[in-house]
Amino acid sequence: MSNHTVEDFAIIRQVNVMRIKESKEQGQKVVGIYCTYCPQELILAAGAIPVGLCGTSEAPIALAEETLPRNLCPLIKSSYGFAAGDTCPFFHFSDLVIGETTCDGKKKMFELMQEIKPVYVMQLPHVHQNENSFNLWVEELRSLRTWLEKNLDTTITDEGLWKAIDEINQETAAAKAICDINQMNPPPISGLDLLTITWSRSFNSNKAEVIEMLKGLREEYINNTVTDNIGRPRVLLTGCPVGLGSEKVVRLIEEAGGSMVAMENCSGYKTLELQTERNQDDPIVALARKYLQIPCSCMTPNPYRMELLERMIEDFRVDAVIDLTWQACHTYNIEAHDVGRLVKSKNIPFLHLESDYSNSDLESLKVRIEALLEMVEK
Repeated sequence: MSNHTVEDFAIIRQVNVMRIKESKEQGQKVVGIYCTYCPQELILAAGAIPVGLCGTSEAPIALAEETLPRNLCPLIKSSYGFAAGDTCPFFHFSDLVIGETTCDGKKKMFELMQEIKPVYVMQLPHVHQNENSFNLWVEELRSLRTWLEKNLDTTITDEGLWKAIDEINQETAAAKAICDINQMNPPPISGLDLLTITWSRSFNSNKAEVIEMLKGLREEYINNTVTDNIGRPRVLLTGCPVGLGSEKVVRLIEEAGGSMVAMENCSGYKTLELQTERNQDDPIVALARKYLQIPCSCMTPNPYRMELLERMIEDFRVDAVIDLTWQACHTYNIEAHDVGRLVKSKNIPFLHLESDYSNSDLESLKVRIEALLEMVEK
C-alpha cells in the first residue's frame, strides 16, 4: 500500500529548491521553462534539470509594472516580476531560460529578460495542420537542441532523447490516470487538491520519483471511499493557466457548493492525452509531432481544444463549465465564444470570467459562480 498524500505534492517546491541547490553545487545545470510547448525531453537528455517558471502569484506584479504596462496579462507580469526581483528560487538557479512565441506580450517580455539570463525563444508556428509549419517546428527543435548543447557544453544523443521521451511519456500517463479518477461519482479529488497535484508535479527534479508519487496517490484515492462531494454540481474549468497563488476561482467554485472535477488548461488536462510516438527514426521529428498538437488558443484554427472539451464534458459528466480568461489574454478571450457555443449546444450552463491575480473582484466572481451553480438541474 502506498503512503503518498496530497501534502507530498504541496511541499514539492520547498523540497526541490534544496535539491536543486545541491545539484547546482555538484555542477548540474538548470533550465527554466515557461510553456508546455517546450520539450522537457531535450533538457533531460542534456543532463540538466527542467523547472517551471510561470508566475502564479500577485506578489511580484507591482515590481513588474515599473517596466511593463499595467493592462498586461498577470501571468506575464508575475513571471517578469519574479525574474526582475530575483525572488523566485527556481529562476535564480536557472542557468538558461527557454521562452516561446505563444503571445506577443511574452515575446516582448523575453526581450527584457535577456538582460537577466540567457534566453532562447522558440519560434512557434501558429498553424499546426500544415506541412510547412511542421517542418519549421522540426527545425526549431533542432536549433534548440544545438543551442542547449553549446550553452550546456554537452552532447544530446538520440539514445538519451529516447530515454527522456519514455520518462516524460510515463509521467504524462501517470498524471492523466490520476486526473481520470475524477470521472467517478462522487469525484474522489477536490478541485484544490487536483490543482495542487497537477501544478506541483512540474517542480520535482526527479521524474522517476514524481511518477511513483502519482501512481501511489492514485492508488490511495482508488482504495478510499469519498463522500464529501456527493450531490455537488460537477464543474469543468477551462481557459488560461491556473496555479497555486492564482486559484481563487477554484476556491470559489468549491466554497459555493460545486466540485471542480477537471481542468482543461495547460496546468491541467490539455497535454495529458499527448504521447511521443516511438514509430519515428528521428526523436526530434517524434517530439515535433507531439508538441505541435497542443491545443493552445494561439493556434489558428484550434479544433482539438473543442474536441477535447467535448470529450471531457462527457467523460467527467460535467454539469457546468467555467471559462477563465486572465486580463489581456486576447486569444483565449476571443476563443471563449466558441467554447460557449459548444457548451450551450450540450444544454449545460456556461460562464465566462475575465479577471486578474488580485482579490478585488472576489465578491462579484462569487455571485456569478453561485448563480451558475443554481442553474444546474437537480
